[in-house]
This record gives sequence, structure tokens and C-alpha cells, in this order.
Amino acid sequence: MSEHVKIEIPITYFRQWNDDYGARGWKLDVTIDDPEIIACTPFHGDKIPTSVLIHDILDHFLCGFGPSGHRNEAMALAQLGSRAGSDIIPDLTQMVEEDLLHGNVIGESLEQFLPNTISQLITDGKAANREIIERLIISMGRDRLKAELIGHMIDIGRQATPMAMGQWNQHGLDYGIRKGIGFALQELFEQTDAYVIQNELQTAQASFWVGNNQCYLSFWSIMLSVIVPSSG
Repeated sequence: MSEHVKIEIPITYFRQWNDDYGARGWKLDVTIDDPEIIACTPFHGDKIPTSVLIHDILDHFLCGFGPSGHRNEAMALAQLGSRAGSDIIPDLTQMVEEDLLHGNVIGESLEQFLPNTISQLITDGKAANREIIERLIISMGRDRLKAELIGHMIDIGRQATPMAMGQWNQHGLDYGIRKGIGFALQELFEQTDAYVIQNELQTAQASFWVGNNQCYLSFWSIMLSVIVPSSG
């Protein structure tokens, strides 16, 4: 294996996970006990050419961000946006509309998550989250509250970028070639997932090995490798 390989990231596969989702796919081993994490396949959309698992590796794990929670996801989405050149506003808006505007915050209390400009308007800290949000909507207006929450999540992501860069440097990885590393990991992921489907495996374990010049995936006695392409 190349001396330029820096870090191992184990992953686990089940044809059907025994969790609340029961999905087929892969999880990072560090996320297996997190109930918020759904197993991933190599599927990706048209605008972002890498899958959710690659997002979990590049934009969460290697940046030092936790795997779930609204603050962690805001930070990771900022990394995804800069890596893939994608618009993260729709994802942030969805989290605000579906979760935050209903008082649902994962990873910390509502009061801890809200920016000071909003939290100082809370007059009853013992009220339920949903009641607090309803009062804020009355005092601020729904559109203003929504806009400020989206802006707050953008700020969270922007402020976390130095931490992400520092974590990549500590791993010995080049933060500037994340896009190319993502393409290499995606190709390895697609090859490995095709293998487990073809062989009708019920479960499997593998490990990504992430490097600046070449990435690998070790899978039983199989070793796959892909050169990191130029992402300029």
C-alpha cells in the first residue's frame, strides 16, 4: 500500500439493517450506534456527484464534526457546498422548516442552538420547545424567524471552516483536493457495493484508506485502488 495513504475509515454493510429504518446499505463504523444515521448506497444526485456516505466521510468525519445534529450538519453542509460547488440553501431551508420551526433540535437544547439575537427574546425558559417557537413566531413573524434561522446555520458553517481545515491538516491530508478525493472514494464505493449485490451478501466489512495521491478500499482479500483525479 502506498506510503501516501494517511487514514483508515472502516465501514459495515447489511442487506437489511436492524434499526428503525431497515435500509440496505453501508454505514461508517463510528456511526453504527447513532440512531439518526441511515445506511447509504452509492446513489447520488445530478448536482452532487458523490453519495451521502462520502459526505459523511469528507464533510463530517475528516473535518472533526459529529455524525448528526443540526449544528454538525450545518457545518458539514458548508463543507459540502465548498467541495462540490453546490447550493446548500435548500437543505438548510428544509431543516429549518421541518425541524427548527417545530422546536425540534438534535444534539443540544433549543436555547443553546438559537443565536443570541433570538434566544434573548425567550421569556420562559421552562416552556416546551414548540411553545417557545410559537411565541417567537408571534413576536417576530414566521418569515423573519425562518430567515434568521437559515442565516444562523450559514454562519455556523462558515465559522467552522478553520476547524475543518485544521483537522485535515492533522490527518496529513490536503484540504484543497477534497473534490478529487471524493471522486476516488465514490468510485471505490460503487465497485464494492456492486460486488456485495452480485454475490448476494447479507453483511460485509471493509475499510477505506484515504490518501492525497491514491485511495484504497480493503475488502476481505480484495484491495481496490483509485488514483485521486485532479479537481482543478
